[in-house]
Order: sequence, then structure tokens, then C-alpha cells
Amino acid sequence: MAVFIASAIIIFVLVYNNTIDKNKFIADNEKYFELIREDDYNFLVYAKYGEDVDVDKLFRSRVTYALVAGVGFMFIFLSQLTAINVVLAIVIAVAVFKLPYTQLKNYYKAHLHEIDVMLPYYLKSLEVLIQHYTVPVALGKSINDAPDIFKPGLRKLIEQINAGDSSIDPYMEFANTYPVRDSMRMMRLLYRLGLGSQERKQERLMMFSRTVSNLQNKARETKYKERLNHMEGQTMIMLVITGAGVMLIILISMMMMFNV
Repeated sequence: MAVFIASAIIIFVLVYNNTIDKNKFIADNEKYFELIREDDYNFLVYAKYGEDVDVDKLFRSRVTYALVAGVGFMFIFLSQLTAINVVLAIVIAVAVFKLPYTQLKNYYKAHLHEIDVMLPYYLKSLEVLIQHYTVPVALGKSINDAPDIFKPGLRKLIEQINAGDSSIDPYMEFANTYPVRDSMRMMRLLYRLGLGSQERKQERLMMFSRTVSNLQNKARETKYKERLNHMEGQTMIMLVITGAGVMLIILISMMMMFNV
């Protein structure tokens, strides 16, 4: 451990004194590092931190920490550098590189329930816009007021549509990105809203509206059940504490009686 710490300190000093210019090294090899960037990394970063975060800076930090960890491990066995040690150094570097991505994935999965509750309310506001604009225009206008977690997916959806993709694929990709209750069905309905004549649009809009209202009712029921379960849990805790307190008082009283 002492050797590892000393190695890490040496590398830090070299980087700090610009003996090793990590930024130049990463910049010169950026095209190679981009090959290992996960396809959904940008989306996951935006989903957690919002759209103001510098995704490229975070990614470069991942690369830097991974390189430092790998080189630091090799420093430990510099006097007896073997193929196994090199492989272990690579494994450690990969593990350090993947850890932030795994944390982002876990954060996203943990917040899928919140997305499930928020989606119907976003779709309701979108429904109002669709009454006055085409579906792609309504999607674009909805971004500013949409929940932050939807914004990256919406921007990608609109970019694909503006690029000329008139198929259902961009909508299905959005649904796959947010795999919550009825997301597939809602995206299919949304896609169909952009097809056909004005008369057909009104008919499909009514169907879309009814479905959104049903989803809102389910979301309200979910919130109510969660609130009820929370209250029941708090009540149960109070009953247990009260019962334990009463038992303790009775036990103390009995011990005092026996002592007398």
C-alpha cells in the first residue's frame, strides 16, 4: 500500500509540474478515447446533472483517473514487470474508468419510478401544444418546460426528425430510453398524430388525450399509495416505540417492586 501511495504521489507531482502533460496526451489521442465512450454516456450525465454540465470534461476526468490508476499499479511492480502485472494494471484502469458510468446507470435506474410519475404530466402539456402545432414543432416547443430528465431524450428525438427521419424509429428510441409504463404505446400514438389529415388528427388527439388522462389517474393513485404506505410505516414505528416504552416502564416497575 505504501508503495502504491508513493507511486501515486510521484505521478501527481510529475503531472502537477507539467513534466507529464496529461491534457496534451489526452487531446492528442482524443479520437481513440472517443471509441471507448459509451453510446448513452452523454444522456446519463445530462439525466443526472442537467444540461449545463460539461460532458467532455467529465469524460476526460474518467480517462485521466483510469490512466493514473493503471500506471500507478505498474509502478508498484516496476522491478518485476510481468505480463500478468500488465494485465492486472489494464484491468484496474478499466475498472476505474467504468466505475463512474456504472454509478450513472444505477442512478438512472433508481429514478425510473420518478420518470414513470412525471411522464403523464409532460404528455398532458404536450397535448395542449399539439392542438395548435404539428407534432415535431410541439415537441420542440415543449423542451423548455419539460422535466430536466426528459430534455436530452427530446433533443435527440427532434434532431432525428429534423434530419429527415420520418419513421417511427425516433419515437421508439425515446420510449426505449425511458422504459416506463405505457411509454411504447404513448410514443406510437404520438407518431400517428403526425400522420394523415386534420380530421384524422382530431380523432387521434382525442384518443391520445384519453390515454394521457388514464396515465395521470394511475400516477395519482401511485402517489396516493406511496403517501399512504409512508404514513402506515410511520404509524407502525410509533406503535412499536410506544409499545417498547410501555414494556420498559412495566419491567422497571416490577424490578423496583422486587427490590422493595
